Amino acid sequence: MRDQLNRFFASRWGIISAGLVIGVLAPVLQKLGNPGNMGVCVACFERDIAGALGLHRAAPVQYLRPEIIGFVLGSLVAAYLFKEFRARAGSAPIVRFLLGGFAMIGALAFLGCPWRASLRLAGGDLNALLGIAGLVVGIGIGTVFLKNGYTLGRATKTYPLVGWVMPALMVGLLVLLLVKPVFSEGGPIFFSAKGPGSLAAPVAISLAVGLLVGFLAQRTRFCTMGAVRDVILMRDFHLLSGVLALLAAAFVTNLALGQFNPGFTGQPIAHSSHLWNFLGMTLAGLAFALAGGCPGRQLFLSGEGDGDAAVFVLGMITGAAFAHNFALAGAADTVTDGVVKVGGLTPYGMGAVLLGLVVCLIIGATMRERLPKLDTMEELSHADR
Repeated sequence: MRDQLNRFFASRWGIISAGLVIGVLAPVLQKLGNPGNMGVCVACFERDIAGALGLHRAAPVQYLRPEIIGFVLGSLVAAYLFKEFRARAGSAPIVRFLLGGFAMIGALAFLGCPWRASLRLAGGDLNALLGIAGLVVGIGIGTVFLKNGYTLGRATKTYPLVGWVMPALMVGLLVLLLVKPVFSEGGPIFFSAKGPGSLAAPVAISLAVGLLVGFLAQRTRFCTMGAVRDVILMRDFHLLSGVLALLAAAFVTNLALGQFNPGFTGQPIAHSSHLWNFLGMTLAGLAFALAGGCPGRQLFLSGEGDGDAAVFVLGMITGAAFAHNFALAGAADTVTDGVVKVGGLTPYGMGAVLLGLVVCLIIGATMRERLPKLDTMEELSHADR
């Protein structure tokens, strides 16, 4: 039975099924209360978690998102059931942390992760086209470095406890979400009274969806960054078929639920500053490529014992805190008396995106070994299959 399931999850229909499930459930979560075109957004939800813990004090974006907790724990369950839980770590952790921070800054410049880019497009937000284009360009730059021997080194087997750290942290967050303790007057845990952080589907449903998606994504190796990278490097469309299934399913579901609203203006939690939509996701895509996975994939890897992926996740959460504490995150468009005021980035945010691009380019150009091209491609293929 296990062998049959493994063959299915590794097949084209397996990855398509995972994409279909995410594509249907994300708009449903939106219908049940999650923010517009944000049924699932790893970057935005990690930002909300940072706010709930008091790492930033932007009141509209503070909530312990159950979906993120479910992603890690669902992956943990899948890894244990299929005997794939392996504690490993030690591959350039400080660089991974830095990449996570800049990946979040880029994602919040665009206002979404790769999954939300697809969901925004499926909901009619044409600004997502600029973000997706930037994502592809950033990943494309990353693949150039990969072809020329870029590597963060190999992770090594380590103590089982290391692999349990991220799942344990998620259990702790779940307890905080359910108990809602008050540690001090005016202190965390914070829950938004208005804004995106106040919009949420019921906890039980959000957690169940997260667990299911985490399970399926761990088994199928679902990864948006990997999908683009594999097409560029190896003309392999396996992972891309799952991403396209997500987009198609989300589009049809949004139509059925009356959530499709095409255009550039009036989109929920989005801005139409086209250059910075593009450059923000260029930075994010490059950081994802250098780190070896999109933010969702990093959560799933951390659930199966990968300490390096956990460091990247913590880097993203820290990056969210920096983005909001130092006014680096994008601001959504606003409409007053029928007049659209374009949002976008502050000068500080623009500078942070440009700095991130420079830092990522330096990392990609300097951290490389002389590896045969064939070996590099085989390693990439084995990592995602």
